[in-house]
Amino acid sequence: EHLVDTVLYFEGEKYSPYRMIRGVKNRFGSTNELGVFEMTDKGLIEVSNPSKMLLGENKNNPGVAVAGTVEGTRPMLIEIQSLVLSTNFPSPRRTSTGTDFNRLNMLLAVIEKYSRVAISSYDVYVNLAGGIRITEPFIDAGIVLSVVSSYTNRPVKPLTVVCGEIGLTGELRGVSFVKERVIEAQKMGFERIIVPKNNFNDIKKLKDKDIKIEVKGVSDINSLFSE
Repeated sequence: EHLVDTVLYFEGEKYSPYRMIRGVKNRFGSTNELGVFEMTDKGLIEVSNPSKMLLGENKNNPGVAVAGTVEGTRPMLIEIQSLVLSTNFPSPRRTSTGTDFNRLNMLLAVIEKYSRVAISSYDVYVNLAGGIRITEPFIDAGIVLSVVSSYTNRPVKPLTVVCGEIGLTGELRGVSFVKERVIEAQKMGFERIIVPKNNFNDIKKLKDKDIKIEVKGVSDINSLFSE
């Protein structure tokens, strides 16, 4: 890889029509870009609205949360699905598709310690719908919300988007490009977005007339669950 100017990864699930082109090396420019395409009978067609592709129709089911993410300069909404059930094994199984497995284990430990949800004796399966892989930590809030929703068998409040990084003490840490995430949620017809408290204060200072969606600020995971 050190000999070439550019390295691109062509990603996608085997049985999904969608493909992602991700720049991992670009000697003369940014690598923080992601192209989303659909494989059709006429070849690869650009997907102009990836959020629509990544969102399913079961957003009112337990275990489903919608998170706002930014890939490069492109804001997107992704559906996070979780399944939590009692284990039949001495050690519970944990599986993640589309997100980092070690980070999932860390988030489950934070949930157990700070929200008093006894999840250590349950199998946990987490999947990012649409076959996309997200590495940024700012979807943490979506992951923990979907896991607890499945555990309690209570759906997340309809038309809600969340974003935020979860710290080891259970706090919600600020995200980058918060305005872009808010605007994307509004564009896709959602009614409210939950952001970390620090970002909420920044949004209030903006007084942007383009932001008509309800913005909620929370400081920790317990406040997130109560919303």
